[in-house]
Amino acid sequence: MTSVIGSRYEQLIQRDRVHGSLYTDPSIFAEELEKIWYRSWVFVGHESEVAQPNDYVRKKLGLQDVVMTRDKDGQIHLLLNRCSHRGNQVCDDAKGNSGTFRCPYHGWTFRNDGELVGIPFFKGYGTRKLNLPLGRVPRVDSYQGFVFGSFATEGPSLIEHLGDAAGEIDRLARLSPEGRVELNAGWLQHTSRANWKLVAENETDGYHPQFVHGSIFGVTGSPIGALYSDSSTAVTRDLGNGHSENDLRPEFRKFAEPMRWFGTTESRVPEYVAAMRARYGEDAERIMIEGAPHVMIFPNLFIAEIQVFNIQPVAVNECVQYATAVQLAGAPELNRRMVSQCIGSVGPAGMLLADDTEMYERNQHGLEALSPEWLDIRRGLNREKVDERGHPVGGPTDETGMRAFWAQYKNLMETP
Repeated sequence: MTSVIGSRYEQLIQRDRVHGSLYTDPSIFAEELEKIWYRSWVFVGHESEVAQPNDYVRKKLGLQDVVMTRDKDGQIHLLLNRCSHRGNQVCDDAKGNSGTFRCPYHGWTFRNDGELVGIPFFKGYGTRKLNLPLGRVPRVDSYQGFVFGSFATEGPSLIEHLGDAAGEIDRLARLSPEGRVELNAGWLQHTSRANWKLVAENETDGYHPQFVHGSIFGVTGSPIGALYSDSSTAVTRDLGNGHSENDLRPEFRKFAEPMRWFGTTESRVPEYVAAMRARYGEDAERIMIEGAPHVMIFPNLFIAEIQVFNIQPVAVNECVQYATAVQLAGAPELNRRMVSQCIGSVGPAGMLLADDTEMYERNQHGLEALSPEWLDIRRGLNREKVDERGHPVGGPTDETGMRAFWAQYKNLMETP
C-alpha cells in the first residue's frame, strides 16, 4: 500500500479517496462492530411496530439479535435474545404480543423488560430470585417514532447525534395530516453479498441513477433521472455527523406543483390534500410542493422519500437491507399508493433495488483485484460550497455525501 504518514485510518481515508481494504479486511470489520455498531446510535425500528402494550418484534443491531418490546407501562426496551442461564434464545417468533418470554431449554421466564421472574425447581439455587436479567441495550431513545439503540452507557445524546438530520425526519412527519409517521406495512429483507459501507455510500450518490436505473426510468417515463444531472438545481448536502441528503426541493419549487414529488397531482388525492390544508393551513402548499426527504442517517437509516431502509452488517462481504413503505398517519389513500410503489421498486420483482444490489456485488468482486488500491471520492470537490448553516454543499451528482460518511467513520474508528 502507498505509504502515508499518520494513523491507520489517516492512511486509509483521505479527503479524495479511500483504500479498498476498508471493504475487504475482516479485522477492520471486527473493529467497526466495536466502534460504530456497538458504540454509536444505530437505527433499530419504529415505535409503531410495537404499538400496543406487550407487543414485541425481533430486530438486528449489528450482529446482535435483539427483541424490541413495549412493556405494560408503554416503555420501549431492546433486549438481547439470549437466556442468562445457558445462552439459549428466548424468543423464536418474528413478532407477537406477550408480557413474558420463556426459555425453551430450562424454562426460565423473563418479563418483557428483561427481568428474570421465574426459575423452575428453585430449591436447587437456594432462593426464588436470582439477579440474572436478560441483556439490555443500555441506551434506547426515539425521535418521531424512529427507535435507536446504543451499547455505550455514555456519549452524545440521540438528538446530538442526529443534529440537523432531525429536521429531515421532521419533514417526513409533516407530510402526515396527523404529524406522525408509521412503519407498520411489513419489512422486505434483501441480502447483498457486499460490504455494508457500499450500500450506505450509495444512498445519497446522485451520480449513478441515470446509468444504473436508466432502464426503469425509460420504461416508466419517470422524471427522476433529470433531477440528478448537471442541469439540475438539486444539491447534495453534508448534514454533519456522517449524515447527508440529496435535497431535491429546489427542483420541485421551480414547478410549484403540489404532489409532483410523488408523481401525482392534487386532483388524484383530494382527501389527502384536504386533510393537509385543514391541518397546516397556508403551510400545506409548501409542504406538498417540497415533498419528502432523501436522507442517509449514519450509519444505517436511509429515508428515500416514500421508503425506509435499515442497513445491517452480516460479514465483511455481506449485509442485509430491510425495506418498508412509509405510512403517513391520516393518509390512507396515499399510503395504499406508497405500499404499491414500494413493492414495485424494492419488492421481490422490483427493479430499483435489483439494479443497486447488482452494483454493490459487482463492486465487492472488483475490490478483490490487486490494483488500483484506492476508490475515488473527489467528485465535486472543485465546486463544493458552504451553506448558511455551515454545511458543505455540492451538486446533485457530487460525492459530498460519501465524504461526509467517511469523515464520521474515520472519527469514530480513531476514537480509543
